[in-house]
Amino acid sequence: MEHYTMNLTLKVWRQKNSASNGRFETLEVKNISSEMSFLEMFDVLNERLVNEGKDPVAFDHDCREGICGMCSMYINGRPHGPWHGTTTCQLHMRAFKDGDTIVVEPWRANAFPVIKDLMVDRTAFDRIIQAGGYISVNTGNAVDGNAIPIERYKAEKSFAAAACIGCGACVAACKNSSAMLFTAAKVSHLALLPQGDPERKTRALNMIAQMDKEGFGSCTNTGACEAVCPKEISIDYIARLNSEYVSAAFLQDEEKE
Repeated sequence: MEHYTMNLTLKVWRQKNSASNGRFETLEVKNISSEMSFLEMFDVLNERLVNEGKDPVAFDHDCREGICGMCSMYINGRPHGPWHGTTTCQLHMRAFKDGDTIVVEPWRANAFPVIKDLMVDRTAFDRIIQAGGYISVNTGNAVDGNAIPIERYKAEKSFAAAACIGCGACVAACKNSSAMLFTAAKVSHLALLPQGDPERKTRALNMIAQMDKEGFGSCTNTGACEAVCPKEISIDYIARLNSEYVSAAFLQDEEKE
């Protein structure tokens, strides 16, 4: 693969905190290697800004391996940038060409208030999981892995849902700022396994109630969430979430009677 360098113009969202107004700031970066990751390009930019006595651009990052979901940037109108099934840290500068202008923004959702610049507060996701994304387990000796037979189809579907890294790209892409794909993935990967049965009557009810409480919008099935998900999680899981929710609500009504 041919290696080359490029000069780029960045239009980066700068915002001191959630209470202040933000604005785009135009910044130039030069001699950027096509083999750099997008975050490495920001490292170069921030090193220069610090050396010039200026405030570096704040952005989230941790693993830089596409696992943690923290590298949440809206790049040229698409969460995580132009590559399909890719997180921002896995996006390389060869996706762009010399002279390009790149617009970089934070996630845009009321439930994800801006902390600073490109960093947003995604603890709403944590509270949704705390509402029901757990299982009850015996704290005695570990059960042998083969003690509970699980159908291959269900295991594969569960693992696919569990691939969700909670980055929030689905929320950022949705015109309603819905968290349904995230919540569906977290509910489904437990609902498909026998270990998830003890909380099955309440899990979907509690997690959706918390999702609504956090201020996320409703799902209108546009499919934008699936299109930008870096783990390519299917909107089929939203149908499963709806099924779990209806079943739980029905059981709850029966118990009241």
